[in-house]
Amino acid sequence: MTANSFANRLPTGFDGERLRGWMAARGLGSGPITDAALLTGGTQNLLLRFRMDDREYVLRRPPLNLRANSNETMQREARVLSALADTRVPHPRLIAACASAEVIGASFYLMEPVRGFNATEGLPALHASRAGWRREMGLALVDAAAALGAVDHEAQGLADFGRLEGYLERQVPRWRRQLADYAEHREWPGPDRLPHVAEISAWLDAHRPAGFSPGIIHGDYHLANVLFDIDRPTLAAIVDWELSTLGDPLLDLGWLLATWPDPSRDGRAPIVQPWDGFPSAGELIDRYAQRSGRDMSALPWFAVLACFKLGVILEGTYARACAGLAPVETGERLHASTLNLFERAARFVAEAPSGVL
Repeated sequence: MTANSFANRLPTGFDGERLRGWMAARGLGSGPITDAALLTGGTQNLLLRFRMDDREYVLRRPPLNLRANSNETMQREARVLSALADTRVPHPRLIAACASAEVIGASFYLMEPVRGFNATEGLPALHASRAGWRREMGLALVDAAAALGAVDHEAQGLADFGRLEGYLERQVPRWRRQLADYAEHREWPGPDRLPHVAEISAWLDAHRPAGFSPGIIHGDYHLANVLFDIDRPTLAAIVDWELSTLGDPLLDLGWLLATWPDPSRDGRAPIVQPWDGFPSAGELIDRYAQRSGRDMSALPWFAVLACFKLGVILEGTYARACAGLAPVETGERLHASTLNLFERAARFVAEAPSGVL
């Protein structure tokens, strides 16, 4: 079969001939693209796995309908993956990146395939049968977050990767505005139908930390955004870096706490089965404190902020669904998650009224 016939079999959004030429010019191969297949992962960006000259690649690009910042997001992802090379942070290894949209219609990058699995899509037999392994999986998730927070962002060339001045002060107003902006969809019931919004916002304003120790944050750190090793209870890679920036790494731990299953308190079935063996939220906190050496006193603030921020983001899909711009079923499912997140935030406030542990 000719190279052209292989290229013609690539999914829409991946120009095989242009991609082959771009790779050949960089010494990455000269043969045909074979075994191409779209991968699941993430909700919007596209992943294509393929082979060239007996080497496997994964290409990541924005969605077909580009948003205003889609190409910039791809470039930032490639930049942070490059910076993480030779660190202790498990991540997909960057091979090459293309900022130009001329090759396949958007910025993209190539990375090494990761031999791992997403726990929210099902556990392999070994992990499903060993509660001790599941405990180690949870602790490995925290260890990776601590390793990321320990990276010297300046030494890795990321001093300008995010705006640190006013970082804490910007958070609550930023997400309040986004929630208010959903009112453009008149069919959306509005923020008054959401529980504890005013209470959470006021608490965050009143208990904002005086300062922070900056570092790289993933920005969307939870069980569905990591891959575990298929034959060990260890972490193979943190994936989906589109929200990465500079800030307080405690936000990644707060995000993990905001999304960590707690069936005994919220009545929701865990997203991973079986769940027994996974560490409790308290054990995650203790492990992070041990591994990172960070001051943990402001962690409740970041856990509440994570609940609020993620809830606002998810409510956006519900607002669009109310206006007929997103699937109704998806919108209602994410709206239920928003309600749960705001209830969890209110519980965090009640458990740490002073804003410190």
